[in-house]
Amino acid sequence: MRRQEKFEALIERFERAGDPVRGHMARVMIGFLAGLFVGGVRFEAIRDDLDLERWFRLPKSHERRIHGHRHAGVRIVQDGPTLLLALDAHVAHPEPFTAEELLPYRTARLPVCQRQALRRRKVMRKARSMKKRPLLLAELERRYRETADF
Repeated sequence: MRRQEKFEALIERFERAGDPVRGHMARVMIGFLAGLFVGGVRFEAIRDDLDLERWFRLPKSHERRIHGHRHAGVRIVQDGPTLLLALDAHVAHPEPFTAEELLPYRTARLPVCQRQALRRRKVMRKARSMKKRPLLLAELERRYRETADF
């Protein structure tokens, strides 16, 4: 609770300052107040984002680093359906996998959503390329004409 008291004292100090920048900061801090101290003393030991990452203690923590962008990351979106299962496999199976344990998965296929994400990535990479964009547009137009009823 000591951190929460310090936080509230800082809000009061910013509100009294009379400075518009500090006033705005106080309003932002008030907005965070409701969810910032949930859990009471249970999470008191967590001081910053790196402590939060250490608290998870899973190999995929590097994928969850707080990086300041809204997007979760290209790797999670495109490889997520299979990547997260592979990264979490150690939770239920702490020893290294043997060849016999992995044998049933040799014919596994990517999920449809992951294949679609990879296809979209290829199209978007062509669309961003100045050299490949005309070829992509010609290919898309050809495919459209084949499917359209004129």
